[in-house]
Amino acid sequence: MPNLLLLSTFSIVMLSITGVLLIGVIVLFFVGKKLDKKQAEQQKLMDENRQNISMLVIDKKKVRFKDAGFPQSVVDQAPKLSKLMKVPVVKAKVGPQIVTFISDEKIFDSIPVKKEVKAVISGMYIVSVKVAHGKTEPVPQKKKNAFKRMVEKIQEKAGANPLKK
Repeated sequence: MPNLLLLSTFSIVMLSITGVLLIGVIVLFFVGKKLDKKQAEQQKLMDENRQNISMLVIDKKKVRFKDAGFPQSVVDQAPKLSKLMKVPVVKAKVGPQIVTFISDEKIFDSIPVKKEVKAVISGMYIVSVKVAHGKTEPVPQKKKNAFKRMVEKIQEKAGANPLKK
């Protein structure tokens, strides 16, 4: 008799854990769909507001949003969590003004410092960059840690395609 009681208690606990996990997955599914729609709307808005400008890049660095030097109205509008995150910031001279922009993470490393570039911006967000004069310098590759080097060696020996970053 005690085994039946233990088994039923165990099965009740497992069923309740399974139920909670199932509810969590369903909630995450719907939240993800909602965020996808929101991202699509924001991308559409960014595409509508794109501008091509020529600017001289003065400095670029990753700093916290609240320490980046944005106007107070921009800092007030930002969500609380994003104020604490580090963002890629580019200071550039556009015409007679020095302006602070937020860069896309993907292109931040390819932005040359102290060179004139032609940039596509949307508001204060740099979407893409082309070097206006001279040649583009290749982006130096970061050193790989021991685990990544080991994985690449194993993949090379196995003849598999390398993993993407």
